[in-house]
Amino acid sequence: MMLPFFGLLVGIFLGLTLKIAVPAAYIKYLGVATLAALDSAFGGIKASLHNEFNDKLFISGFFTNTILAAFIVYLGDRMGIEPLYYAAIVAFGVRLFQNLAVIRRKIFKNWE
Repeated sequence: MMLPFFGLLVGIFLGLTLKIAVPAAYIKYLGVATLAALDSAFGGIKASLHNEFNDKLFISGFFTNTILAAFIVYLGDRMGIEPLYYAAIVAFGVRLFQNLAVIRRKIFKNWE
């Protein structure tokens, strides 16, 4: 359980302390990739709470989701289809909130 949580904390710390300027052309890519990475991190935390965490699945899912998200944005840009970008945001956003709801329920169930 600690690996995804530790990775999330390290990522937040690095993001807040390092002042890296992102060119405006890559803002959409960074936003969707961040959502995909958060989805994987919360999925890893959820799997850990259910004692189903597999580090190989976590690492492969993290990179696959992030690359797929960036590829969807790239395809949308190349084809001139802006809604493709929104589809990725909605898909990863919904999964993120679903994972968070499961984590919250599991934590409250363990405290009872």
